[in-house]
Amino acid sequence: MKTVGVIGAGSWGTALATVVAGKGNKVRIYDVDEKHLKSMEEHRENVDYLPGVPLDDNIEIAYSNEAALEGADVVLFSAPAQHFRSALKAALPYIPVGTYIINVAKGIEKGTHLRMSQIAEEIFREDGTPERMERYVVLSGPSHAEEVGRKLPTTVATASGNVYAAQAMQDLFITDRFRVYTTEDLVGVELGGALKNIIALGAGISDGMGFGDNAKAALMTRGLTEITRLGLKLGAKQETFAGLTGTGDLIVTCTSMHSRNRRCGIMIGEGMAPEEAVAKVGMVVEGMFTAEAAYELAKIEGVEMPITDVIYNVTNGTVKASDAVEALMNRERKHEQE
Repeated sequence: MKTVGVIGAGSWGTALATVVAGKGNKVRIYDVDEKHLKSMEEHRENVDYLPGVPLDDNIEIAYSNEAALEGADVVLFSAPAQHFRSALKAALPYIPVGTYIINVAKGIEKGTHLRMSQIAEEIFREDGTPERMERYVVLSGPSHAEEVGRKLPTTVATASGNVYAAQAMQDLFITDRFRVYTTEDLVGVELGGALKNIIALGAGISDGMGFGDNAKAALMTRGLTEITRLGLKLGAKQETFAGLTGTGDLIVTCTSMHSRNRRCGIMIGEGMAPEEAVAKVGMVVEGMFTAEAAYELAKIEGVEMPITDVIYNVTNGTVKASDAVEALMNRERKHEQE
């Protein structure tokens, strides 16, 4: 039996806690929102973000990093991507050296343009414990919390620069309803998970404007092309983007109403202001932040990403969705593999 500390009591952190606790492991969940924690403790359910999924008896509610992480064999970070840096810094003093750290946030940090593993590496280096990266793992793939919590069949991947760490987390999470593969392509897995949220916003905007399946299929396909283009420039493996954490995650996020990015995009496409759409979703819409970071990163790297460009301009309110569609459709003619 392992002791697992979970930092972040949103829908995804709770769903994964349920998976691990269901295998007999001891899980402690901590979140900065104390009122939310008290609600979870009272109802034995995450009423706010994952209703209908009872908390396993092996799940405890913790009211501090110290209480959640004491004696932890594994620490799972499920904080929003833009808050991962602060969450890791706050938790690090209480994480025993030698503990596995697994992160499930999908995004690119605004301002620094860093992936989550790069943030972790930077913080570990500043802390004087760079060896922690040997036990740093990412979990990603096509996986809505609502379905994982209900034990519907789901398949994901763990990624790490250390294959043994990826395999250790594979063993921790895998069940007959939650299948886990491993990979060493940390760059590709993180970029696929982050950038697909931008395309999902675009898919939602397309749906909200009343466009059909043809438009969405084209958006997803060409979106994957530019995700791959940036990924290869940054050192990812091309085959990763054809796998679970690339194509798989893109499909589920662009087509499901569980996807908060798609839901936000639908409302924008229907004419709602971006900030109002985000507020109505009621949870963090990672694609809104990642669009800005990816837009800037693409310019720095000299990578052409026209879909990302227009989605960023629509979400920041500088371009109307109808004008963005016209701009994409009237770009100069090209060979598909160009």
